Amino acid sequence: MAGRLFDPLRALRGLAERRRRACASASPRSPRAGTAAIVFGVWWLLAAVPAEAKYDVDIDAPRSVKKLLKEHLDLSRFAKRDDVSDDQFQFLVTAAPKDVRNLVAIEGFFTPVVRTDVTTDSDSKRNVKLSVDPCPRTKVASVQLHFTGAVTTEDRAQENAARFAFSVNEGDPFTQSGWDDAKNAALRALQSKRYLGAKIMRSQARINPRTHMADLSVTFDSGPTFTLGKLDVSGTKRYPAWIIDHVNLIQPGEIYDVARLNELQRQIQNTPYYASVAIDTDSDVNKPLDSMLHVKVSEYPYNSIRYGVGYATDTGFHIQGAYSYLDTFGHAYPFTISGRLDQTQQYGRVQLAMPPDSRGWVNAVFGSYTITDVSSTKIYSGRVGVQRLRSRQNIDTTYSLTFYDDRLTQNDPNPSTARALVPEWSWVRRDVDDPLFPRRGNIVRAEAGFAVKGVMSDQTFARLYTNAQQHVPIGRNDLFVFRAEFGGVFTGGASNTVPASLLFRAGGANSVRGYSYLGIGHNVDGSVLPTKYMVTGSSEYQHWFTHDWGGAVFFDIGTATDTWSERVFQPGVGVGARWRSPVGPVNVDLAYGLKNKSIKPYLTLSIAF
Repeated sequence: MAGRLFDPLRALRGLAERRRRACASASPRSPRAGTAAIVFGVWWLLAAVPAEAKYDVDIDAPRSVKKLLKEHLDLSRFAKRDDVSDDQFQFLVTAAPKDVRNLVAIEGFFTPVVRTDVTTDSDSKRNVKLSVDPCPRTKVASVQLHFTGAVTTEDRAQENAARFAFSVNEGDPFTQSGWDDAKNAALRALQSKRYLGAKIMRSQARINPRTHMADLSVTFDSGPTFTLGKLDVSGTKRYPAWIIDHVNLIQPGEIYDVARLNELQRQIQNTPYYASVAIDTDSDVNKPLDSMLHVKVSEYPYNSIRYGVGYATDTGFHIQGAYSYLDTFGHAYPFTISGRLDQTQQYGRVQLAMPPDSRGWVNAVFGSYTITDVSSTKIYSGRVGVQRLRSRQNIDTTYSLTFYDDRLTQNDPNPSTARALVPEWSWVRRDVDDPLFPRRGNIVRAEAGFAVKGVMSDQTFARLYTNAQQHVPIGRNDLFVFRAEFGGVFTGGASNTVPASLLFRAGGANSVRGYSYLGIGHNVDGSVLPTKYMVTGSSEYQHWFTHDWGGAVFFDIGTATDTWSERVFQPGVGVGARWRSPVGPVNVDLAYGLKNKSIKPYLTLSIAF
């Protein structure tokens, strides 16, 4: 097939470089503009001409092409200036057709028809009508990806991953940006595991302007397999460098994997000591074994203060903050005082922790006090305890021994108190593609604990709790979100002999919408008391109109009861709006409770400083 090799971006880069050499002090312009270099040499010579040419430009072209020309065509960009001379104007008009052809080639239009008409109105102002018919867009006729190097014999899965990441397929419109993005995405996929030194050996786009077809080919060289070596840590001044060694999961000789480096970075940043972490790896293909890991950290000062504000329909406005001193006893023991105030809860906590040990475990002692006032029920909960926790591979595990001392008051004049010493275990796994705005994956939480009557406890009981949320993408713009929750306290005694903060209620924005916050439970004289058992579930369908804005419809259902045989499920339905704000997700929902026949709005917003 007759054709020619064409790389529009390379051509335009060459033009831009010639422009730069012709006039180093020229006005700011797009790196993709396509006027020949001589334009700016002539422009410089004519700049002293005093006559001014005021003009407007009207571009008649399809929307995508029109936007491109408005932003990058010199004739259009310089219309905003008031110092263009007549000779400069004439030169811009003369150069416009060639500029247009070079620019629209970036979007895959290689045979455009361009026409310029210049008229002058009664005020001697010129009007330029630029008509562009881009003609058929070039489409991709074939894609050929070739691989050389160790990947062809060692890890065909990596080759397949690179092929999958190449996003341009036969029949797609050809654009320079799409072509570049596809090559870079495939290269990153190849480099993400084993083949850190992979590179593009050769690439070409063979364009046939007569048939408007493009044949694409790329050759990737994987190079050798890389393995990881020891850490080279820099930037540690206040805190001992062995803290980083203790959270490092990478063993010398391990095969290079960017996911492992990301996990190491997350582990380091999960400690309270470092404001930023950068990890770099030696990528010399001649020395692929035991590549040094260069870890550069920026440390927090000994004293730090963090705070934030937010609003939620359930709890109203809230403010929260924390003060930390990170070098208690001169041994990098973090001491933290934190608290939160909102319309339903006041909370304070004091904690003294140790640095992570050689296996990454952090030991801590703590004390907290919480006052919760919701649904005509007030709970005062004091806690002291010790805990041992570790965060590994997106899994957080905590073991703790906590003493609870709770008091509950309600509309009934007789308050209740309960105490318990509870060994507890909690486990959280986060397997999502984005921790802030997940679209795929799941988050699972599980808790278990028990108490024995007579061992600093008023009642023997076992407590279980689990929560799971699953995100399922549907096409490019739609998403299903499923959530299930279960809590149970198993005991032969009454629920008021168990600390109230260990019992359960349901209802609200993150539970069953359409009902008051924690308004589903055991109703006694208008007070909603926490119960032994709780089950909730939710299904939500989201459609994203743009990257940042979406809508949702949902169905929630749940119950909270002391006697499972007497359970009554409370369903709710509704619609909502979703916004990926710069500071976090914002949800606005309007829900209808089918059981209580009430409509309730919900808004959640949080901002951290």
